[in-house]
Amino acid sequence: MGRTALVVGGARGIGLATAHELVKDGHRVAVTYRDSTPPADISSVHCDVRDTASVDDAFAHVERELGAVEIVVVAAGVTRDKLVMRMDDEDFTDVLDANLTGAFRVAKRASRAMLRARWGRLIFISSAVALRGEAGQVNYAASKAGLIGVSRSLTREFGSRNITANVVAPGYTETDMTASLTESQREHMRSQIPLGRAAQPEEIAAAVSFLASDGAAYISGAIIPVDGGAGMGH
Repeated sequence: MGRTALVVGGARGIGLATAHELVKDGHRVAVTYRDSTPPADISSVHCDVRDTASVDDAFAHVERELGAVEIVVVAAGVTRDKLVMRMDDEDFTDVLDANLTGAFRVAKRASRAMLRARWGRLIFISSAVALRGEAGQVNYAASKAGLIGVSRSLTREFGSRNITANVVAPGYTETDMTASLTESQREHMRSQIPLGRAAQPEEIAAAVSFLASDGAAYISGAIIPVDGGAGMGH
């Protein structure tokens, strides 16, 4: 039997590919969106992870429509890239609020039903940048690295209740976010990858699908790199 899954930030890119993969796995799937157009083929609900009430409302909507949420994928994320000397406080704190504190808000709300059911999957989409850093992305790297601490702490808090928490760390992936790069920038990024190409969103989704499955019941607090070998040793 399928479970109820919620992909936070699932309107496009890796999040949308993940939602489609979970549908193929037989789950009842909903996605949240903020500024993007919601997908037409999957249940959608507006949610701003920067606002606790909005997160609560989104969960309540999915619970009414599909049942208690058992699988949560946090794929929402924003960037505001600048060199640190040009980055102001708001550039830093706003990215952390959306990418890291937002994930905390989602995990806290999700834990209610998971603790009652004594079953759950919390999966956070981080980034290879969290492990190796990147010039101009101090805020983004910090927010994505923070997800590792979140997932490992949740593993220690929730592990006895059969709730796992894991991180997927994608490398350079072909999405709307990377489509704005110049060809020379894309070529430079590909040159750093042993497999010599960018990932497709579906390849990230496949790792999430596995972590959400019963077959991954004994994996928790892990970082799963899906980066073509770019982050080896980190």
